[in-house]
Amino acid sequence: MSMILRPFTWFYHEFGIVSIHETGRNAWLIILARSCRMFAYGTNSLILAIFFSALNYSDHQIGIFMTLTLLGDVFLGTFLTLIADRVGRRRVLMGGSVLMILSGLVFAVFENFWILLIAAILGVISVTGGDFGPFRSIEESVLSQLTTPTTRADVLAWYVTTSTLGSSVGSEVSGRLIHYLQARPGWTDVDAYHALFWIYLIMGIVNVLFVLLLTDACELRASDKGEEMYSRVPQEDQRHEEADTDEAVGHHQPQSQSQSQSQSDVEAASPPPTPTRPRSPELPTSRLSRALSAFSSALSQISKTTRRTMYKLWFLLIIDSLADGMVPYSLTNYYMDVKFHPSKSTLGDVTSLSYFLGAIGAVFAGPLARKIGLINTMVFTHVPSSTAVLLFPLAPYFWITAFFLLVRTGLNNMDQAPRSAFIAAVVKPEERTAVMGVTSMLRNLAAMCGPTVTGLLAEGDRFGVAFIAAGVCRLMYDFGLYALFVGYERGKKLQDRRDDEDEEEGDEQDDQGGVTTTNGFGHSYGDPPTDQFELESLSGSDSSDNTTSGDRKTRELDFEKATVKGPTTTTSLNGGLRVPLTTGESPRVRSRSPHHRRSSASE
Repeated sequence: MSMILRPFTWFYHEFGIVSIHETGRNAWLIILARSCRMFAYGTNSLILAIFFSALNYSDHQIGIFMTLTLLGDVFLGTFLTLIADRVGRRRVLMGGSVLMILSGLVFAVFENFWILLIAAILGVISVTGGDFGPFRSIEESVLSQLTTPTTRADVLAWYVTTSTLGSSVGSEVSGRLIHYLQARPGWTDVDAYHALFWIYLIMGIVNVLFVLLLTDACELRASDKGEEMYSRVPQEDQRHEEADTDEAVGHHQPQSQSQSQSQSDVEAASPPPTPTRPRSPELPTSRLSRALSAFSSALSQISKTTRRTMYKLWFLLIIDSLADGMVPYSLTNYYMDVKFHPSKSTLGDVTSLSYFLGAIGAVFAGPLARKIGLINTMVFTHVPSSTAVLLFPLAPYFWITAFFLLVRTGLNNMDQAPRSAFIAAVVKPEERTAVMGVTSMLRNLAAMCGPTVTGLLAEGDRFGVAFIAAGVCRLMYDFGLYALFVGYERGKKLQDRRDDEDEEEGDEQDDQGGVTTTNGFGHSYGDPPTDQFELESLSGSDSSDNTTSGDRKTRELDFEKATVKGPTTTTSLNGGLRVPLTTGESPRVRSRSPHHRRSSASE
């Protein structure tokens, strides 16, 4: 029996299903909710542009519709994301699900362009096949809060994988259902398209049910334990203060008390933020002004170090999102329909297969990130996908075009979970929802310009130019990401932070003496995990430490190479982010899977 179960056990641990189990019920509910939502998006992404074409709207009108819909998603999604932590994350998710239901109802009944446009702007309709609105930012923030650094990458990978499977099934159901309804007497193409939006409405109801089952642990106020876990992730301007404070706690308790009292005096002297809130009712500002004010306030709460990192990533994501906005899956299907005129069932089969390959690729994102690192996974899987977009309009036959679509979609999602894990690693817990909300807003703003550009090109019989331009932009994103962030992770800034905490941990362990049980990363069990523990675990590697008595070593892991330096040994490893670690006196070995670690006691 053990021989039969061994492959399943290996898959259970190696591909991170155990991480979802360890995270608990809320993770399952969030993953299932997004899978159902992406199923709904998959049903309408296949036919949305074709639906408007069947209603005799021009390509330019289709492009304007998609652009304005994305603009509505930007303001609505950003506003709801920024207030989610104050109002309640579950309430915002519930509101988004209700808007999804109302949008599906309007599209299932009406055909007027302006009514559909208003429903798309004020509601939740995915014009690109992606997950827009407030859902994803909040859900990723919740999952980052619920998970530990060891399990986060795997949970986020399955979050992407199952959603892609949902899109795959939705596209297949959409194509088959349209083919079936068109064959029925009395049914027109438009009637068949309307029927799909009833499925969209039902999936909105299912999302409401999943949100109702979420617990209080999803709210920020219930995450005291998680905030304590990550409270030691340092910022650039707080690095030395935190190190001094922690050292004082470990060695001189009276001095710690005086520092705490001094800090309390400073906090008491600082003006409280609450008295400024009553001013808002006095000013009759518009909704846009309040939204911009909320955005500015949220951005100011993000630390300078985080902003410096995110500015570079945001710039690259804007380029990538502009490219994705020019060639969303709805317009891609429309392009193939106009150029080759395949049946809707065939188009649905190709789209479904492409999403299915994307789901399979996303499964391997977590294990691959542990082997070669987060940035390498993001870049090396995205470059072939970008190349497929570039070559997409050059194919003379439908099967070649379909092949490029399979390559594009199959590899396109492998960078999502590593990107979310990377952002979670460099952002403090209280900043995550705001940072992910701003990230989503900027991506939506960039993407909303794309459909209008593509619509204008399609009007002039230059539809294929949009794919070439999008492919070039995506490749610029890939190479820029590798150039900026591999150097950033190997730079001195991150290393300096960890060196300070490395010295602090070593001093505390020296003072304690005796037997110390470690967690496999050079820290005692029960100690709050530091940022090096968090960053390393996201893209961990196989390693073993060789040490001599009285020596403290620093292990440096980067995306290309990791070495363990000591007076007598040097070990080369594959690894992820650079992480300095303090090792004890006896060798410690960490297993391949991040869920199986062995610890040893220092004699």
